[in-house]
Amino acid sequence: MPSLEAYSPSLDYSYAPGFFPATEALNHAPERVRRVLISTKAVDTDAGRSLLRKAAALGVRAEEADRALARISGKDNCYAAAVFAKKEERAEAGKPQIVLAQASDCGNIGTILRTALGFGVCDVSLIRPCADVFDPRTVRASMGALFQLRVKTYPDYDAWRADNPDRMIYPFMLDASLPLPEVLRGKVPPDWVLAFGNEGSGLPAFWSQVGRAVRIPSNDRVDSLNLSVAAAVGIYAFAGRTGLLGAPAT
Repeated sequence: MPSLEAYSPSLDYSYAPGFFPATEALNHAPERVRRVLISTKAVDTDAGRSLLRKAAALGVRAEEADRALARISGKDNCYAAAVFAKKEERAEAGKPQIVLAQASDCGNIGTILRTALGFGVCDVSLIRPCADVFDPRTVRASMGALFQLRVKTYPDYDAWRADNPDRMIYPFMLDASLPLPEVLRGKVPPDWVLAFGNEGSGLPAFWSQVGRAVRIPSNDRVDSLNLSVAAAVGIYAFAGRTGLLGAPAT
């Protein structure tokens, strides 16, 4: 493999910075891991030895790479990373799905990936313009959840819809929407799709015409919830309603 570059969306590989995300890459997508990087300061630590043993058992090359780690993370305190091949997969038919349209913050996207996995949702689609799901900041915020999910980025809504015809969409919007508890009292299909928009502007208005718009009720002390918080509330509520967390709500 050639020398490693600072991350760019044009590369066919990315980085999972941190011991836990790197370990998750080895645990769940070892065929995609090209090499493991470790700091000279971490080689003789418990975490370092554990990561190196796992890489050796899987036949993955590991090397000390202080400069590369600093270049990848932009920090001096990144002690390990996995270099992995990017892979996109369309959502599986018949399964619930999260759509993030024009979400711009890597941290929010990574947090939502982890939340989705934690509540049993393994399909996440993104619609441009949006932050890069393979950006190391996204991967790190997901704590490696990315490696257990099917993710795909689309240029626009029409392209996403072509891959996901006849899906019932629940766009989370402040305007022209029903409160979440009311929606959940009705029939909810097992392959529901929850759509969330940009951190500042939310979903474009047309989304209210392509699904059943939902809002999360709150008091008047705040105008809206943070994107990752709203997504967590919505995913948890729908997952509980349709049995992903155990027996479905009655």
